[in-house]
This record gives sequence, C-alpha cells and structure tokens, in this order.
Amino acid sequence: MPSAAGPRLCRFSLPDDPADIRVGGSLDGERIHDLSTSGVPRLRTLLGAADPAAALTDAVRRARHSLSLADVALRAPVDPDQEVWAAGVTYLRSKAARMEESAFAATAYDRVYEAVRPELFFKAVGTRVVGPGEPVGIRRDASWSVPEPELALVIAPDGRLVGCTVGNDMSSRDIEGENLLYLPQAKVYDRSCALGPWIVLGGDEAAIRRWRIGIEIRRGGAVAFSGETTVDRIKRPFADLVGHLCRCNTFPEGAVLLTGTGIVPDESFTLAAGDAVSITIDGVGTLANPVVVV
Repeated sequence: MPSAAGPRLCRFSLPDDPADIRVGGSLDGERIHDLSTSGVPRLRTLLGAADPAAALTDAVRRARHSLSLADVALRAPVDPDQEVWAAGVTYLRSKAARMEESAFAATAYDRVYEAVRPELFFKAVGTRVVGPGEPVGIRRDASWSVPEPELALVIAPDGRLVGCTVGNDMSSRDIEGENLLYLPQAKVYDRSCALGPWIVLGGDEAAIRRWRIGIEIRRGGAVAFSGETTVDRIKRPFADLVGHLCRCNTFPEGAVLLTGTGIVPDESFTLAAGDAVSITIDGVGTLANPVVVV
C-alpha cells in the first residue's frame, strides 16, 4: 500500500530524551521539522486553524530545525488532553461479528446498524494512547482478544473534520459478548488504543473512501492473520458520525473518532503476547505495535 501523501502532522521524541515530546511536521515523509521552533507547542494549535494544512505548511517553512525520520521516534499523534471516541457497527462485517458474539446481543447490534443514531463510546484520553512501536495490550482476564484496524477521523475544536490517522481499537470479544453492559471493560483498559504514525491533514471524504485498510499479524516470524477492506464500506457518512459525536458535546482541544472496523478474525483466532500487529491505510501509512498482556 502507498505511503502518506500531503502535509503530515506528528508528535515525536529523540531517542536520548523520550520524555521530551514535540510537535513535528513533514511535507515529504522523509524529514520531520521541529515545530517548537515555529511556536507550535501542541497539535491543537494547528488543528484549530482555519486552514490546518496551510498553517502546517507555513510552520514547516518557518521551522529552524529538522531531522531525518530515521532519527526520531514518532509518538501517538494526540495531545494529552484530547479525547478519543469510537463508533461501532459501521461496517456490515462488524455487525455480523457482533451478532455472532452472543445471541443475547444480536438484536441490539442489528438495530443499531440500521438506526439513525450511531453507536458511539468513549475510548481513551490522550495520555492513555500508545503510538508507533509501543505495545498494545490484551486483558489478562480475556480469552478472545483481537485488534480492530480503523480509520481515525481527527476533529478540530469547532467540530470540523480536518484530517485522518490510523487507529487500533483493541477489543476483548468474549467479555463484550457475555453482556452488552460489559462493553467499557471490553474496550477501555491499559494500552487498548493505538494511533499513528501521524495525522494526514485534509478532509475530502470522497478521496478518503477510496483508501484500503489492511492488517497483518505476525507470530513467531510467520503471518498468523491478515485481512483487507476499504473505507467505502463504512455505511455512515463521516459528517453523520462527527455530527452525532459533537451533538451536545464540546471538545475544546479537538478529538479523534475511530470509525469502526471491517476486518474481524473469526473465533478461532485470538491475540497472544509477542504478536506483532501492523495496520496500513492508503494515504496515511502503517501503524505497527507489539502485543503484551496487561
């Protein structure tokens, strides 16, 4: 799959000082410009601009320091006080998978797929999101754990869709299937959300819907699972998902919205510690994470 095109926004650190996380920008995907030298202390500074792509391009040109991508560690592209939310049952495959989890839940998931109001749930605050190369977690009290590769929409403080990134909505399917009310436990726990490698600015839904989403899970050096889908299989328009999230909700720092998954391994597969998960989305890039038990 192709790498990202267009202006990219990221957070990064240097190997010798991982605690010093800065905002970076790239126009070519090869060099990261340190935007702290352009007066950009956090992502919100650019995401809230009238034209974030233009503001990023200007900040890159004013930056006094740049580094090779190979010399930095990309971190989760979300500010510490931003919120990450998620939409469920947006793909037909996701609806089928949820219904397979439990006869008890089947009717509810069938109804929400067709309903006007989408399923939305809180996933993480920025401080709990892991970035590229950092471990994602599987619950030690779960027996059926899967990654969920998802397009993540980046939302400005005023509710505009301003960009996209790659998301992994880690899930404990056995816990969720046991009872609908256990959804927060199945979805929200340490290392259950990964984002990265960066935000590609621009919100052209028609173009984004042509992108492919792919996942590969390696175990012991061999491929244990792989799958692919396309963004155009998401049933709901982006504006509908973002509009419902921002209805009666305010996000002063902006927000990230995971849009659901169309790739679901069957019940014969569950993640294990030591697995390596790679999720690639056309137009954005690849988010890769090892798996640990939490």
